[in-house]
Amino acid sequence: MATDYYAVLGVRRDASQEEIKKAFRRLARELHPDVNPDPKTQERFKEINAAYEVLSDPQKKQVYDLGGDPLSQAGGAGAGFGAGGFGNFSDIMDAFFGTASQRGPRSRTRRGQDAMIRLEIDLEEAAFGTTKDIQVDTAIVCGTCNGEGAAPGTTAQTCDMCRGRGEVSQVTRSFLGQVMTSRPCPQCQGFGTVVPTPCPECAGDGRVRSRRTLTVKIPAGVDNGTRIQLAGEGEVGPGGGPAGDLYVEIHELPHAQFQRRGDDLHCTVTLPMTAAALGTKVPLETLDGLEEIDIRPGTQSGQSIPLHNRGVTHLRGGGRGDLVVHVEVQTPTKLDPEQERLLRELAKLRGEERPQGQFQPGQQGLFSRLKDAFNGR
Repeated sequence: MATDYYAVLGVRRDASQEEIKKAFRRLARELHPDVNPDPKTQERFKEINAAYEVLSDPQKKQVYDLGGDPLSQAGGAGAGFGAGGFGNFSDIMDAFFGTASQRGPRSRTRRGQDAMIRLEIDLEEAAFGTTKDIQVDTAIVCGTCNGEGAAPGTTAQTCDMCRGRGEVSQVTRSFLGQVMTSRPCPQCQGFGTVVPTPCPECAGDGRVRSRRTLTVKIPAGVDNGTRIQLAGEGEVGPGGGPAGDLYVEIHELPHAQFQRRGDDLHCTVTLPMTAAALGTKVPLETLDGLEEIDIRPGTQSGQSIPLHNRGVTHLRGGGRGDLVVHVEVQTPTKLDPEQERLLRELAKLRGEERPQGQFQPGQQGLFSRLKDAFNGR
């Protein structure tokens, strides 16, 4: 035969039906007359329709593989655009729109996209809530045409090609007889109307970009990644359509003193061993103001002191988390002779001149920890 349909679609002769269908869809997107009106491309489009008609039909494919011409009684290959007059028009529409053609013109007015911005706040603002002014660059309704897309003093007109239906029909011939197919009107793109004189401000889109200021209320207890939805504050849709939503994503800045874990706050206070042994009071600037932390005599390194309801407000429900103060006892590394004498005297009084040390199960020595580290435990 003069035409190699496998070569037209770019598939092997043993290609599966799924491979043939994918090849056809890919080529249909590239060569459809609505996308590429070049006459040579249109002829190529006819060829891929004819090739797909044959190779997608098991009976026609068998006739073709045996050297016959399965289209000899169908009025020739690719009788017209939109082809698919052989039952494959839905495949062409699916290649472009994902679904089969829908009857009637489509609206120029569509919902706008959602938008998202990132907002940085301090720990104090996250803990107690705040109000922030933010600047947003989004699409708004064009003030010149009020979203119509037409220049002032003009209006959209009914498309003279499809007469307002948004689609054009075509009759093709097949072995089943005459079949009518429809596709979106190439002149009005399926809208049913055309805009002869687009608005000079928005170029017919019905919307323009603008910077505006919004006031956002940040509830107490938000955390990193929390998103606050502002309904209707996103992008205005084409044709002045309803706006999408705006999402404000919270990013909490690191704090110089506190580390947040959920709704609890953690900090570390370093004390000399004498203060830990004798006890003392340490001033601490909390989120609620200055407070004194009571260090009891004999406090050990690693102990923690909880301050209840001094953390972050719970986002859902009442109350707050805790502020946990971790104690770190610092051992002096340099002693003058007098300090060393006094410490030795203290050790003698306490019977600690030659301490034996206390070991407990589960506490590993240095070599055991090194061994576990190398073994990947």
